[in-house]
Amino acid sequence: MNCELAHERIVLAAYGELPDDQVHELDRHIVGCSECSQEREQLLALKTLAAAYPVVEPDPNFVTRSRILLEETLDALPPKRWYERFGQRVLNNFSNLQAAPVAALLLLIVGAGAGTIGGYEYAQARAAHAAGRVSAIANAKADPGPVAPTPSAEVANISSIVRQPNSEIVDVTYNQVVPQHIQGSLDDPAIRQLLMLASADASSQGVRDDSVGLLAAECRAGHACQGEGIRDALMVALRYDKSEAVRLKALEGLQPYVAEDMRVRNAVLEALLNDSDPRIRASAISELEPVQADTGVRRVLSTVANSDNNPHIRTVSREVLSRTPVFQ
Repeated sequence: MNCELAHERIVLAAYGELPDDQVHELDRHIVGCSECSQEREQLLALKTLAAAYPVVEPDPNFVTRSRILLEETLDALPPKRWYERFGQRVLNNFSNLQAAPVAALLLLIVGAGAGTIGGYEYAQARAAHAAGRVSAIANAKADPGPVAPTPSAEVANISSIVRQPNSEIVDVTYNQVVPQHIQGSLDDPAIRQLLMLASADASSQGVRDDSVGLLAAECRAGHACQGEGIRDALMVALRYDKSEAVRLKALEGLQPYVAEDMRVRNAVLEALLNDSDPRIRASAISELEPVQADTGVRRVLSTVANSDNNPHIRTVSREVLSRTPVFQ
């Protein structure tokens, strides 16, 4: 036995997964090989050390929120078409068809054909959706001066957003093949659509900052911040944007909906538990204060107050908890 094979078997033997005959062969090799003997001793020491630390079960509130988010994500998936279900059934049962190679081949050909048709229909639907979105922007109201988007071109990105002082008018410059420009009120559906596109523009932090700031201001002002539109864009920015400034603005915009929207509440709880910026975590605690009597929220606050690594976060959590009595 060479040392390379012995190293592989040392790992299996340490976890009781090596057959007895190979264990004896490994022992004989280790007797005459100091390097492999040291390798086994180090692995056994590491295994003993790891066993000394019990596995910590995840917080029940975290598990519950994760399941809720998973269910929401699954519910948002479009229903499968008949040929997709058929193809999945073929794949699931393919292992049982080894005794019938001809039938398996025929089913494989049918499944491939159905997948090709499905891919074509999906591409057609994506193209129609993109064209419809740009057509909606082109048909929205705009001042006579600005150039409206053409229905034949997709919006590539947003290059600048400027709000006129003391007004509801926003100038949005966006790019297709060449830069385009549209002007309208913050209540204009075309302006809102462009702002939501800009909030996910990975190429420009400044554009994301401006767009999320305007969307958050609309939400704080109570201007039709629906969950399926602006509110969702802010939750995405809060969870995934790399800029602390953008995440903080998104959090501020979601504040009016913490009490009424469980999805928003979960997003704020995630920010409290996971965000790397202490300012965002402290703001999340403040936003959760009106709903901290909720069992799940109170449990998270108690966990943070007792075990968080940041002393300031622990202090703020304790202050919030102390302002609301516990109902027995």
